[in-house]
Amino acid sequence: MIKTIANSIRGLAADTVEKANSGHPGMPLGSADLAAVLYSEVIKHDPSTPNWPDRDRFVLSAGHGSALLYTILHLTGYDVSLDELKRFRQLGSITPGHPEYGVTPGVETTTGPLGQGIANAVGMALAERMLAARFNRPGYEIVDHYTYAISGDGCLMEGVSAEASSLAGALGLGKLIVIYDANSITIEGSTDLAFKEDVAQRYLAYGWQVLKIDGHDYDQILKALEEAKGETSKPTIIVAKTVMAKGCPGLEGSHKAHGTPLGKEKITAMKKNLHLPTEDFRVADEVYAYFAEKRGPWQKSRQAWEEKFTAWSEKYPELRAEWDRVMQRELPADLAEALPRFEVGTSGATRDIGGKVLNALAGRLPELVGGSADLAPSTKTYLNDLSPIEAGNFEGSNLHFGIREHAMGAVLNGMSLHGGFRVFGSTFLVFSDYMRPPIRLAALMNQPVIFVFTHDSFYVGEDGPTHEPIEQVEALRLIPRLKTVRPADPNETAWAWLEALRNTQAPTALVLTRQKLPTLPGTSLEGFKRGGYIIKEATGKPDLVILASGSEVSLAVSAAELLAAKGRNAKVVSVPCRETLLEQNEDYIQDILGEGALRVAIEAGIGSGWYRLVGPLGLVISMEDFGESGPAEVLASEFGFTPEKVADKIETYLKKK
Repeated sequence: MIKTIANSIRGLAADTVEKANSGHPGMPLGSADLAAVLYSEVIKHDPSTPNWPDRDRFVLSAGHGSALLYTILHLTGYDVSLDELKRFRQLGSITPGHPEYGVTPGVETTTGPLGQGIANAVGMALAERMLAARFNRPGYEIVDHYTYAISGDGCLMEGVSAEASSLAGALGLGKLIVIYDANSITIEGSTDLAFKEDVAQRYLAYGWQVLKIDGHDYDQILKALEEAKGETSKPTIIVAKTVMAKGCPGLEGSHKAHGTPLGKEKITAMKKNLHLPTEDFRVADEVYAYFAEKRGPWQKSRQAWEEKFTAWSEKYPELRAEWDRVMQRELPADLAEALPRFEVGTSGATRDIGGKVLNALAGRLPELVGGSADLAPSTKTYLNDLSPIEAGNFEGSNLHFGIREHAMGAVLNGMSLHGGFRVFGSTFLVFSDYMRPPIRLAALMNQPVIFVFTHDSFYVGEDGPTHEPIEQVEALRLIPRLKTVRPADPNETAWAWLEALRNTQAPTALVLTRQKLPTLPGTSLEGFKRGGYIIKEATGKPDLVILASGSEVSLAVSAAELLAAKGRNAKVVSVPCRETLLEQNEDYIQDILGEGALRVAIEAGIGSGWYRLVGPLGLVISMEDFGESGPAEVLASEFGFTPEKVADKIETYLKKK
């Protein structure tokens, strides 16, 4: 029967791509046997309840082969109809070109950028072990599932997969099983063009169990999966040798089948070769009947878990209440009371303040977990009273990602997608470039991951231009749905953490300073929540309004005071989150900006985005080139970011008008 299912996948996937006249048929045809065994014999799932908490997770890391996933979801009984397969890659369908989380039942994460999926799978497997450590009790293992992934040659060429796989080996994630679809084909031809390493040896070095099989032999596939589940101390990679476009005469093993529809003639020939009905989108009744019969036991398995979950809930009501809270991402009603408060006259680097706030909140939020890319002493993101996560001990809250920014972002996404945790990860702002793909995907998937970036702007100083972010803040602000927050002082930093946690539908980037900032008068939580507010009023009718975020707010206040001595009336607006401010109604924005006054923005980085607020006739004082190595105060003078030089630039501009 497995052979019939696999061949049905091949026929249906080929038709799906052909109907769209777009897609990647080669991988689905080559991996059909793997998917058939996985979904019919191995994966614990219930298509009638796709979000069952204790289901096994499956990630198609090779997301270009989405027709494979949609086809098997359709056959097994998920709410993916034949009509939706016929609408593959069409506007408004639930079968987009690459799998998208939240669009298709049974799709656990958005994949397509190669390597992201396998790294997400590492995060899911890690979350499973951590959740089990927190909620399981003797006789009540309510968290007990596996994470499976199918990855291709392209996934394993990408650096993010290497980073994440190394971390998975170090953590001993025994419930992570990756099937490597080793068809030795890329778009340009054979993988030998640029990829000659021994992947099996590489994964042995990572600390994984490595199994090798014929990816078209059903007995070998099933036996390998059973052996993988038997190894509990290390993750497993199954190197499955497959043939691209298996079963299609004239295209088997050819890179020409990778990303181009097969054509009607070849599909008909393939179906005849595989003894399939030759009509488009025709599946043998016996396949549907087989999975209809399977769905009964799958539902019973889920119902048995629900009975155990109910018994566990009755025995441990406090645990059940906590489970419900973290799974629904609910925050304690009194969370704001845990925030430290800072008095005017005090000062602190916002990275240091952020660390104090994070530790204060962690005492109320056991689901708040995270770490850094080997920079916690500098980013101040270590949870001081909590233990680290390590192989065999998943009860802690501190994650050591090593120097792996890209994997850190993707693993955090996987943990967030799994559920049960609010996650954060930190590094220097300049290295946000190393993890931009997972930040973008977190935004695309509406995952509330918190990215903490410290050492913002040229004020990093002596480390020089390699470590002084200039364009990074503006680059982050360009990502749709991402909230990029630069707090101006200690109190805004505390509110930034609170609002990041309250935002359950989008990621947040917290951008923090290395240098100390004064605690400012005039800060407002309500204004902060709206993305921008007047922090210093003008002494009379304003001649100008100065907008800034982060460290430049106190600079703007000082410059406004110097200008006042020259008879200029300036009000200062703190804009901790420009994206949020631009979402406010026009009346609110106009009330802040005023009418007729010169609008000035100050940014210790690329300033082009500020013209959205100051307009084409406004003044933007910014950094439009890389920094230099030297003490921060020397650089501030050199680049014109002192109160005196800012005031002079504004005065000169006003005189020209």
